[in-house]
Amino acid sequence: MTALLTDRRMLLSGLALAPILTLPGCASLPGFSLADAIRELLSLSSERAFALLLKPGGFYDSQVARIDLPPQLGGSGASSIVARVLLTGAFKTRLTKQVNSAAREGAERAAPLVADAIRSISIADAAAIVRGGPTAATDLLERSMGRSLVGAMFPGVDQGLRLADNAVVTEALRAATGIDFRGLVQDVSDRTHDGIYRAIGQEEAAIRANPRATGSPLLTAVFGLAR
Repeated sequence: MTALLTDRRMLLSGLALAPILTLPGCASLPGFSLADAIRELLSLSSERAFALLLKPGGFYDSQVARIDLPPQLGGSGASSIVARVLLTGAFKTRLTKQVNSAAREGAERAAPLVADAIRSISIADAAAIVRGGPTAATDLLERSMGRSLVGAMFPGVDQGLRLADNAVVTEALRAATGIDFRGLVQDVSDRTHDGIYRAIGQEEAAIRANPRATGSPLLTAVFGLAR
């Protein structure tokens, strides 16, 4: 009961102080800070994104994170008889699913790193992020982490691709398209990185659009007022 009353007081105090959000350089509200709200927003957005992506078929089924085959596979360079046989629709579907399954293996390694980064992220202008676009916090997180997730995910993607790796098919693909296995792993790791942030950004945008649905007094007070 005490916790509920405290949450209610926090929400009411935030609603009463809406004009503060419009002041340049303002970084806090009584009882909680805007930086805390941004971290909670990022935590919830990333948790939701990874919950979807780490399901079986999560990347393949995602509209924002699904990884298409590299241009080398089925592109203008695939003109030999071997390429035409290997890169039929059925084989492409099979390979695409395997690529996205490997992305999931990489994302499993990325999830705890993202969580750690959110806890320690430096937020210089919290008010600007609160008032920013639908993915402003995700963009900040991506800038803060740089491309560090790519290297961290590389072993997982490598393992995921090798689980169904067929030496004959791999060599034939290399000969037909010029792409080697390590190049494929690097390409998938890069695309997995980008897909993860698109998925987090999608969840952030949804929370900003309806913060009350999260049940969080902090997110409701801060982002409900910022709309």
